[in-house]
Amino acid sequence: MYNYIVPSLLLISSALALRKKENSYQLMLHGGAEGLKILVSIIPALVMLLVAVTMLQASGAADWISHLLSPMFSFFGIPPETALLVLIRPLSGSAALAVGTQIMTQYGPDSLIGRTAAVMLGSTETTFYTISIYFGAAGIQKTRYTIPAALFADFVGFFMASLTVRLFWT
Repeated sequence: MYNYIVPSLLLISSALALRKKENSYQLMLHGGAEGLKILVSIIPALVMLLVAVTMLQASGAADWISHLLSPMFSFFGIPPETALLVLIRPLSGSAALAVGTQIMTQYGPDSLIGRTAAVMLGSTETTFYTISIYFGAAGIQKTRYTIPAALFADFVGFFMASLTVRLFWT
């Protein structure tokens, strides 16, 4: 069943383009070119973040943070190996992606820790980035209860990611 999702999406998008009398091939080429432009623009930041995360781990700071937070993480059922991801995700999506990539490389994407990291990346938000963009665009200077509420929502996302992975894959 899952093998037909991408072909079905391509068929549906082509049918919609034909209905509008547009060239679906050209539209897909344009979308691919835009995607490559975005990729080229974020590669330097991703490389820098991967280097920073690697340095953080090589220095032992990541292990120290994991060890320090391990009792709290264990209490909530969150794997302590994901501590760096939990700390970085609210700050930067690119850095969190770099940490998630490293976690999956180290533990494997099909491991409990790798799956937990993947679900965490998909179920939480880059809180501070999002708040700064949206509040800045709206001209709001005082965040009031937004940051505590958003960080609590992130915590719930991390907790539920861990719980969901444990329920479905253990």
